[in-house]
Amino acid sequence: MMKSIARGILVSLLLVSVAAGAAFGGGAAEAEETKGDVTLLYVEWAGEIAATYVAQVVLEEMGYSVTATPVSAAAMWQGMASGDGDGMLSAWLPATHGDYLSQTEDRIDLLSPILEGARIGLLVPTYVEIDTVAQLNDYADRFGGQIIGIDPGAGLMAATENALDVYGLDNMTLVEGSDAAMTAALGSAVDNDEWIVVTGWTPHWKEAAWDLKYLEDPEVVFGEEEYVAAVARDGLADDMPEVHEFLDNFFWTPEQLGEVLMWNEEAGADPYETAQRWVAENRSIVETWIP
Repeated sequence: MMKSIARGILVSLLLVSVAAGAAFGGGAAEAEETKGDVTLLYVEWAGEIAATYVAQVVLEEMGYSVTATPVSAAAMWQGMASGDGDGMLSAWLPATHGDYLSQTEDRIDLLSPILEGARIGLLVPTYVEIDTVAQLNDYADRFGGQIIGIDPGAGLMAATENALDVYGLDNMTLVEGSDAAMTAALGSAVDNDEWIVVTGWTPHWKEAAWDLKYLEDPEVVFGEEEYVAAVARDGLADDMPEVHEFLDNFFWTPEQLGEVLMWNEEAGADPYETAQRWVAENRSIVETWIP
């Protein structure tokens, strides 16, 4: 009887010892498998959320532990300059983030564009039979006298107000709203083949959803075409050359990004899971980014 009890205690102790060893040993193995910790900073704009999570998924597949941290634009640039972030894929240049770049360029590593063709302006469905901002006044009745805008205070809204003056659009009124309200109005108009003009920017999922075109802006009220670039902290090329090269290689088109943006608009969508789906379905593109 006593031998049985002793044997039971011994077996229990051995099992606890094995379990503890597996736990500690397993943790050590997992730590060894991680190539390093990477912090990505981003602004919570749709395109930048999509790019950051795609980068996170790929870097994790490459063996890194990745943290994606949302911050304001100013904090993002300062965080990169101070070394609090390892990388970002949210630099709108040369205009939108031009001031931030000038303040930090001696403390960061500006990498290659991740997307070209970024811009703002006024968008209409392709079936609308005008091509320039100046023509809006002559066809104001077809548009109900309205330009459907987004949040008051947005830079795009300020540029549109300026366009009303520059082009003398006395018959048009800029309507304040939100991104959701604007896209809802756009979708309804397209469904009914109605004329509509909205404030727009690229990249955005609406361009993947409908056939749209920018109205020409000869006075360049809405600025020149921009690009989005990656940025690395100073020293990343030495500390994590593979991560640095990956960020420098990351590049996709507005159409490819638009696919992710569309998925992120689906009910219950999770940006990380959407990024996993895109990476899985676009291996040939992803492989060109990996050193």
